[in-house]
Amino acid sequence: MNTTWIILGATSSMARALSRKLSAQGATLLLCGRDMDDLAATAADCVARGATAAEALAFDARKPATFAPIIERATSQEGEINCAVFVGSMPSQDAIDADPSLIEGVIQDSHTGPATFLQLLAPELEARGQGTVVGVGSVAGDRGRIGNYVYGSAKAGFATYLSGLRNRLTRAGGHVVTVKPGFVDTAMTWDVEGMFLVAAPEKVADDILKAVKMKRNVIYTPFFWRYIMLIIRHIPEAVFKKMSI
Repeated sequence: MNTTWIILGATSSMARALSRKLSAQGATLLLCGRDMDDLAATAADCVARGATAAEALAFDARKPATFAPIIERATSQEGEINCAVFVGSMPSQDAIDADPSLIEGVIQDSHTGPATFLQLLAPELEARGQGTVVGVGSVAGDRGRIGNYVYGSAKAGFATYLSGLRNRLTRAGGHVVTVKPGFVDTAMTWDVEGMFLVAAPEKVADDILKAVKMKRNVIYTPFFWRYIMLIIRHIPEAVFKKMSI
């Protein structure tokens, strides 16, 4: 059976690692993002690695007009349609404090844009009675921290959206996996102070594929972040608001 994967934010390191692994499985890939030259190079690499087909398509979370052409291209394929969302932006909290207008872009990139795309895709997954959505959030969404609470709030909202979408698609035979990475070696975390236990994108991709196969609902990657965030979530607010973490 043919399997098509829509990869939103396909130029990210995590997305590229997942695309390579899906290529080895013979998937058809729709690589979506803003840098068309980068996407075209990745598409060629994926075909060389075994993808049945790989195509670069324009996607911008802030431009809803880019959504429908991707969905139309995906629905022209027979078989199972899956979608992995790696979209997001994280300007420094200091930059946002200096220019609050940046908030809108963070919310569009990390929550409302991807959610709108998935809302348009959902009826097709229901009609086919199958398909998996992988939504990449962040441990930052588990609790508001002084260093990135705008980004964290966007990812928290996206996680809640994914939970509701999981309820919806499960009834039709589909599934939704919420992925909460800790610190990963990507462009988003370069130059960010305080990074520790930084994971390789390939490790995240392996965890995603395992979660898809096992139909997991929510995963932390690497796994130990589940316990780190369990502790952080249970720090009393009176103490937490005095901490710089």
